[in-house]
Amino acid sequence: MAARAYWQGQIRLALVSIPVEIYSATRSGASISFHQIHEPTGKRIKYEKVAPGVGPVDPDEIVKGYEISKGNYVLLDDEEVEAAKVESKRTLELVQFVDASDVDVLYYDKPYFVIPADDLAEEAYVVMRDALKQTRKVGIGQLSMRGREQLVSLKPCGRGMVLETLRYADEVQKAQGYFRDIGDTDPDPELLDLATTLIEKKTARFDPAKFHDRYVDALHRLIEKKSKAKGKQILEDVSEPASARGSNVIDLMAALKKSLGDDDAPPAAKKPAKKAAAKKAPAGGARKPAASRPAARKRA
Repeated sequence: MAARAYWQGQIRLALVSIPVEIYSATRSGASISFHQIHEPTGKRIKYEKVAPGVGPVDPDEIVKGYEISKGNYVLLDDEEVEAAKVESKRTLELVQFVDASDVDVLYYDKPYFVIPADDLAEEAYVVMRDALKQTRKVGIGQLSMRGREQLVSLKPCGRGMVLETLRYADEVQKAQGYFRDIGDTDPDPELLDLATTLIEKKTARFDPAKFHDRYVDALHRLIEKKSKAKGKQILEDVSEPASARGSNVIDLMAALKKSLGDDDAPPAAKKPAKKAAAKKAPAGGARKPAASRPAARKRA
């Protein structure tokens, strides 16, 4: 395999150890990064490290500082920081198994492919993979990588397994603080039927290849044009979406029905007819003569 292993070690469950290699499952090459350039000379901008009132400083005089209050720092040198790093034991011990739904999506951070290190490890690897599939569980453990101890999960993925780093509890914001102002009212049943029908209509197998970052694509096209134009200025045509005119009030029912199309919309629930407030008048709209109506009671 051409890629370099991010971590090599073993997964241990009780007395069973499985030698594995871990590879990053994502890449950052799809994004575009820019450098700052001095336009008159075409030279790249460099940054000097300076101290207020002192000016440029020697790199050997720079240490790490943790701010404990405004303007007050605890200073740490490289040796002290290095000594605090966790020793890499090259072992991921699975200490717990949980239902996949128990791990909130907010905790997942970055995925890695896990493969057996050699042919001898493959049998135990396959047993672990299929056991996780059958039980529908996720393995939880802590792994030392690059001096830090990471909370991780292990789950089956096709013919292999994926390890995902997890955020610790103090790294995740509590959702309740953001959602507490949302009311407890139930949605209108008819609107809910329309929305679920629309979801079912648009349900399909997820294919990430169908989605592209249009901003990155546009930058690539612009960079290609400018490279061919040898630095001449090119204005990229960008079509602005037409602004919506009229009322800002959205008729949710009409919008959902329009999204579905009349043929796809579920039949509206029939509402009970209101009782008539008074009997129908006779044909011709004539009222009964006063003599035929019962006389009103006299007040005592």
